[in-house]
Amino acid sequence: MRTKLYVGLMAAGISAAMLGGCGGGDEAPPAQQSTPQQSAPAQTQPAQPAQPAAGDQAAAGDAGGQQEEQFEIRRRLVDATAAQEDWVPELSSQPIDNVADTLKLAQQAERAGRLHEGDGNALSLYLSILDANPDNADAKAGVDGIVEKLVAQGEDSLSRGRFNDAARLLPVVTKLRPDDEAVKALQNKIEAGREIALQIAQAEQMAASGNVVTPDGNNAAAVYRSILARYPDNTAAQEGLAKLESDLIARATAAAEAGNYAESDSLLADAGKVRPGSQSVQNASTRIVEMREGAAGNLEQRIDAAINAGQFDQAESLLGQLEGVSAQGKAVDDLRDKIRNARAYASMRPGQSFSDALRAGGNGPEMVVIPTGSFTMGSPSGEADRKTNEGPTHRVTFSRGFALARTEVTVGQFRTFANATSYYGTAANSGGSSIYDERSGSMADKSGIDWRNDHAGKTADANLPVIHVSWVDAKAYADWLSEQTGKKYRLPSESEFEYALRAGAQTRYPWGDSDPTRVVGNLTGDGDRSASRRNWVNAFKKYDDGFWGPAPVRSFEANRFGLYDMSGNVSEWVEDCWHDSYNRAPADGTAWVNPGCVQHVIRGGSWASAPDQTRSAFRLTSSAGTVNPRLGFRVARDL
Repeated sequence: MRTKLYVGLMAAGISAAMLGGCGGGDEAPPAQQSTPQQSAPAQTQPAQPAQPAAGDQAAAGDAGGQQEEQFEIRRRLVDATAAQEDWVPELSSQPIDNVADTLKLAQQAERAGRLHEGDGNALSLYLSILDANPDNADAKAGVDGIVEKLVAQGEDSLSRGRFNDAARLLPVVTKLRPDDEAVKALQNKIEAGREIALQIAQAEQMAASGNVVTPDGNNAAAVYRSILARYPDNTAAQEGLAKLESDLIARATAAAEAGNYAESDSLLADAGKVRPGSQSVQNASTRIVEMREGAAGNLEQRIDAAINAGQFDQAESLLGQLEGVSAQGKAVDDLRDKIRNARAYASMRPGQSFSDALRAGGNGPEMVVIPTGSFTMGSPSGEADRKTNEGPTHRVTFSRGFALARTEVTVGQFRTFANATSYYGTAANSGGSSIYDERSGSMADKSGIDWRNDHAGKTADANLPVIHVSWVDAKAYADWLSEQTGKKYRLPSESEFEYALRAGAQTRYPWGDSDPTRVVGNLTGDGDRSASRRNWVNAFKKYDDGFWGPAPVRSFEANRFGLYDMSGNVSEWVEDCWHDSYNRAPADGTAWVNPGCVQHVIRGGSWASAPDQTRSAFRLTSSAGTVNPRLGFRVARDL
C-alpha cells in the first residue's frame, strides 16, 4: 500500500504560482472597495469583487486589476479547499529490516521538523513501521504526536490568516485521526475560515478604496471587528485593524507636516475609531499637537511683529492662517482683540494712561485712552431746561479710540509752553481779562490779567486749571505739543467731549437726573461761600463742595473713564465751530469745522455755572478770542 501523497490543491486547479499570493504566509494585496450591496459573504457563495468607479479607473490602473486578481485567487482557493480529496500517505521506500532503527530515524526527523512532507519524513517512517507491525505502540504514539503538532500548526495558520496552509493540513490529520476532538475542532474552524478568508479579502478591498471607517458601518474596520467578535484571537483581523490605524496615523501626520491641520484632525479622528482607546493614536495626537503648537507659536510671533509695525492687514491675514493651525481658540481670540485694539487704540488699551516726552525736556499732560463705542448726543425733547441748540439727538459712533487729557491743562503746564515759545497769550495782548469782583459780587473787566492769574486776579498756583485763555491760546498749546512729541495733539471735538463727559450715561447730568446727593465736583451749591461770605442765588440745593472759584485739578473723584472735572471747575474750549443745531452734524466723532469760522463751542459747567448749565448736553458759543475766569481747556490726542 504505497500510494503517492498529495493534498488535492493541484487537482483543484490552484497552481503553485497562484498560491504564492495568498498562501504560505504571503498576504494578498488589497482589492477595490465593494459596492454598497456587497456585505459579508455567505459560506456557500463567495461575494464577487466590486469594480472601481468610472472616475477612478484611470487612477487605479494596473493596481486595481492586480487587487481584483488577488481577490479572485482567494475566492478560488476557498472553493478548492472545500473539494479536496482524501490524503493518502507516501510510505517510506526504506525496507523495515530493523524497527528500532527506523523508529530512531522517525524520531530524528520529527525533532528536525520534517513531520509529513519530503523524503524521510517522520510520519511516513512511523506509518511504514505500522504497515509492517500495526500494533507497534511507539509508532502509534509517534503518529499521535505528529497529528497533535499538525493540528497546532493548523490552528496557528488560521490565527494568522493563512487559511490555505491550515487547509492543506486538514486532509492529513482527518485521515489519520478522524475521531480526534482536536482534529474535529480544526475541521470546524477551517469550515468557518472559508467565510473569514473572504471577509478579510473584502476588508482589504474596502481599505484600498478608502472605505475605512465610514459612518454607515459598511467599512473595513467594521468587517475586521465582526471577525474578532466571533474569533477574538484571529491574528489576521487584529493585524488588519492595526494596519488601518497605522495607515491613517501616517496620513494624518503627513497632512500635519504639510500644514493641512483640518485634514489631519479628520484623519486622526478616523484613526481613533478603528481601535478606540489606542495608545498609538494618543501618541500620534500628542505629536501632532506639538507640531501645531510650534507652527502656532511661529505665527503668533509674526502676528505680534506685524501689529508692532502697524501692518494690520498682514496681521489679519496671518490670523486667518492661525485659526487653521491653533487648537486653542482663546489664543486666537486674544490676538484678534489685540489686532482690533491696535487698529482702534494704536496697541494701547482703553483706560490706559500715558505721558509723551517733550523734546524740550519733561513730559506732556497725562492722557487717558478713551474706549470706542456709541452714544446719543444732545438732549431729548422732554428734558427740563433743554435748549433748542441741543438737538436733534443723533447717534455718534467712535470706531477708533482717542486719548483725552486726564485733567484740564494747568497753569504749570501752560507756563512750560509759554516759557519755551515766549508766548504771551490773547489776554496779555488785548490788555486784560475779567475776574470775579468780591466787592460787587459779579464779574468785572480788569487790565493786566492773563493766564498767570486766578479767578480773583491773584497769581495762580501751578496746579490750578489755566484760565483767561482763548480758543486761539488753547489751539497754540495743542500745536506745540504736537511739535514737541511728534504726535497729533488737538482740542477735542464737541462729540468727543460729550461722550467722555457722559462716560456711558444718558442722564440729564453726568451723575444722574436730579441734584447731586454727594460731592461730585466743583459746582455752584447753596452751601458755597466767597471770601466775603457771598452765596449763589441759583445753585444746587444742599450742596457744598468747599470751593469758590476753580479748584486744583484732581480735587474731586474721576468719572467712569478716569477723567477729572469734566463737569464743573472750568468750562472748556472744543475744536468745533458753532452751529445752532445738530442738523447734518458728523456721526463719526470728528469735529464739525467750517473754514474761517470765528465762533467756537464751549462745553461743560464751571465753578460759577447755574445748575441748568451743568447738564450733560448744555453748550455755549463764543468768539475764538474770548477770555474769562470760568473758561479753560484740555487736549485730545489721536492714537
